[in-house]
Amino acid sequence: MTTPPFASLLEFEAVLLGAPDPDSDARAAAQDRNGQLTKPPGALGRLEDLAIWYGSWRGTGRPAVNAPQVIVFAGNHGITAQGVSAFPAEVTEQMVLNFQHGGAAINQLSKTFGAKMDVHALSLDAPTADFTRGPAMDEADLLDALAIGWNAVDGRTDLLVTGEMGIGNTTSAAAIAFALFGGAPEDWVGRGTGVDDAGLDLKARVVGAGLQANPMAKGSGIEALRCLGGREVAAMAGAMARARVDRIPVILDGFICSAAAACLNAISPTALDHVVAGHVSAEAAHGQVLAALNKAPLLSMGMRLGEGSGGALAIGILQGAVACHSGMATFAEAGVSDA
Repeated sequence: MTTPPFASLLEFEAVLLGAPDPDSDARAAAQDRNGQLTKPPGALGRLEDLAIWYGSWRGTGRPAVNAPQVIVFAGNHGITAQGVSAFPAEVTEQMVLNFQHGGAAINQLSKTFGAKMDVHALSLDAPTADFTRGPAMDEADLLDALAIGWNAVDGRTDLLVTGEMGIGNTTSAAAIAFALFGGAPEDWVGRGTGVDDAGLDLKARVVGAGLQANPMAKGSGIEALRCLGGREVAAMAGAMARARVDRIPVILDGFICSAAAACLNAISPTALDHVVAGHVSAEAAHGQVLAALNKAPLLSMGMRLGEGSGGALAIGILQGAVACHSGMATFAEAGVSDA
């Protein structure tokens, strides 16, 4: 386990602001190779852009995806006491056991695409505070969660997907989006695990009360994460920040993962340059968050499971992009005229 290069929230922000750029020489080499492959220019569409983007972050013009990693973080939310979820908080721990036993959708998708999968449960017996009454976490709690996320990234990883499990966390994500992007609470809430119309109205009221109780979260990535987030949301942010510093490309999952990413984006405008959106989910506000982050999704499959499932499915898209880029012959190699 490494020691994260931050011991305070200010230091965490400084690490993110000082993160390195992609390798410009590798990007140029990847672009040059792409122009010589046995296909008409642009014929592979976004796959070409993805391969060049991936190579620039991995520092090579002919990249390979050898060690993808999926990390699922789990946390419990004090906000569930408000009745915002159709399921009880005990489901979080039960699903963690399912992940550990290999029985969830994310286990199957990780296996399908050759990804190492890890699960981290964060103090499930000590939910965050109810954010309608004050901050969900104090600085120490947030730093602990960020550090867990940071340390969860395997040093050999060359492609990262973060996922989550936490009853109540769509309400947390909606509150973060409301704090960072404005509008009305109703703009950001969805049915999550399946709440009815009354439940949807309740979620909107809770989201509004959350920002009212935590005005310091408005427009502040770190304070939105601390005051309105959960431990699993913060851990995803910590893992994505580690990936940014280590130049590991990231595929975003759904609404909750994107809310965590939005907190990083609010800290630094280049914090998500190493990130692509794996999919747009059926959760109502996910597309709005992706639009605000200027991230066009790779897939639209009507998914709303979480767990990292949409991001994991998109691993296959990126693997295909890189395989074509690095495995195809050039016109010269194939003896094909490039007229």
